[in-house]
Amino acid sequence: MDDRFNTIAGWTLFSGIVGLGLSIASGMYFQADKHHAPETAGYPVEGVAEKGEGGADVPIATLLASADVAKGQATFAKCTSCHTINSGGANGIGPNLHGVVGEAIGQGVGGFAFSDALKSKGGNWSFDALNDWLKSPKAYAPGTKMTFAGLSKPEDRANVIAYLNTQGSNLPLPAADAAPAADAAAAPAAEGAAAPEASEAAAQ
Repeated sequence: MDDRFNTIAGWTLFSGIVGLGLSIASGMYFQADKHHAPETAGYPVEGVAEKGEGGADVPIATLLASADVAKGQATFAKCTSCHTINSGGANGIGPNLHGVVGEAIGQGVGGFAFSDALKSKGGNWSFDALNDWLKSPKAYAPGTKMTFAGLSKPEDRANVIAYLNTQGSNLPLPAADAAPAADAAAAPAAEGAAAPEASEAAAQ
């Protein structure tokens, strides 16, 4: 009787172990091709904002006030495979960019065949327009021939625009927004003016 009980118990235990093993093995097999993204990326990717990040863009006028022309020239070096920037330079894959700041959008002066998407934008290459264009050409003018993805860093765009402006345009830089600074300076003055009034009211 004891031997029979031990045999049954042994087989029951063995069956349980086999079942558990099969369950684990099947789970590993069917989940092997499914990739699960981690909650937090292992390392930051430059130019890509994570969830929850963001905020208002700094105005290009503010960035231009501290832009570095030399750094802009260095960044522009990656553009020279398609563009020339010297006066009278020939068009390449892209148009010659001498004097581009302030120039009419999609027209140029060298007979370059601009896309209809860019020609239809109208207006001039203002500092703001150039900033939007350099951030993402395809977003600025969907259908453009421009294949360059854009410059994700606002400081890089400001530096390049400052450099472009020195190459035949030389337009005065836009004034940086001084409103926040003016408001900050006005606050202590307003508090100082309120103090005598409070003293007079207390004396009455």
